[in-house]
Amino acid sequence: MDGSEHSLKALEWALATGAATGSEVVVAHVLPDHAQVWQARRTAVVGEPPETPDPVTAHVRLSLQGREGLPRVRFESLGGEVPGALNRAAEGAGMLVLGSRGRGGFTSLLLGSTSRACTATAPCPVVVVPHTARVAPPGSAAAEGAAAEDPGAAGSHRVLLGLEPTETPDEVIDFAFRQAVAGAHALTALTAFRDPVAPLPLLGAPMAGLPEDTAPLLREIERAQHERLDPFSRRYPQVVLDTLVGPGDAAGQLVGQSETAALLVVGRHRSRLRADSLLVGSVTNAALLHAHCPVAVVPAAA
Repeated sequence: MDGSEHSLKALEWALATGAATGSEVVVAHVLPDHAQVWQARRTAVVGEPPETPDPVTAHVRLSLQGREGLPRVRFESLGGEVPGALNRAAEGAGMLVLGSRGRGGFTSLLLGSTSRACTATAPCPVVVVPHTARVAPPGSAAAEGAAAEDPGAAGSHRVLLGLEPTETPDEVIDFAFRQAVAGAHALTALTAFRDPVAPLPLLGAPMAGLPEDTAPLLREIERAQHERLDPFSRRYPQVVLDTLVGPGDAAGQLVGQSETAALLVVGRHRSRLRADSLLVGSVTNAALLHAHCPVAVVPAAA
C-alpha cells in the first residue's frame, strides 16, 4: 500500500481473496525516507517504534474498522527501498498483491517501477491488479453476485493459464489449479504457437478450417498439452478444465482472452532466462502491461 487509488484496488482484491481462501492478509506500507529516519530516531530515544508511524497505515486501518466479512488483517510498516522491503516481507507468503502503479512516476505509465521490479524478483507469486480491472476474485460475494445478475458473464470468473507445454514450470500450473479450486470455478489453459504456413487467429477446439499442413502440428501440440495438464487434472479433479490451442501470438491471445477472465496466470521467465534474471519474459511483460484482469506472475522453484 502507498495510499494511491491503484493500491486501494489491489487491497480490495487481496481482502476478497483472503476471505475466500481463509488466508491472513498483511497490509504493508514502506515508509518514505524521512519517516524511516524519524522512526529510527524515535526508536533510539524511546526504545521502540510507534505502532502506526505513518498516515497510510493509520488511514487503511481506520477504513477497515467495522467492515464485515474481512479476513484476518495485520499491518506492517516497513523500512528500506520499496521492492526490497516488499520482497523480504513476502518470504513464505502465498502471494504478493500490488497495484499496477503507485503515486510516483508518470500518470501515463501502465506499470510502475515497484510492480515491475517485484514481478521479476519476488520470492512468491506476484498478483498485479490493473487499475480498471474487476477486483472481485473467483468465489467472492461480488463475483457470485455479478454472475447471478448476468448469467452470460459467468465466463468472466474463470482462471486463465498461459501454457507452453515444454517450458511452463510445474509451479505455474499448480498455482493456476489451486486458484481455480479456491474460487470453485473453471480453468482455461491457452497454448498458442507460431504457424509459418498460416498465422491465423486463435480458435477453440476443434480447430475447423485450418490448412492441412497445420493439422499434424496442431494434433501434436494438443497431445503435448494434454500430457502436461493430465497430472494436475488428476490432482485437482474438482477443477473443470477447458483448453485452447491454435496459431497466433501468445501475448495477444492472452490479453484478448483476459477480457473474460478473473485472473491470468503466467510464468515469470522462459526457460532460456536464468532463474535469477531481473527480466520477465516478453509474453509476461505484455500481459502485465495490457491484460484486462489481475495477472499472477509465478516464479519457478529456485
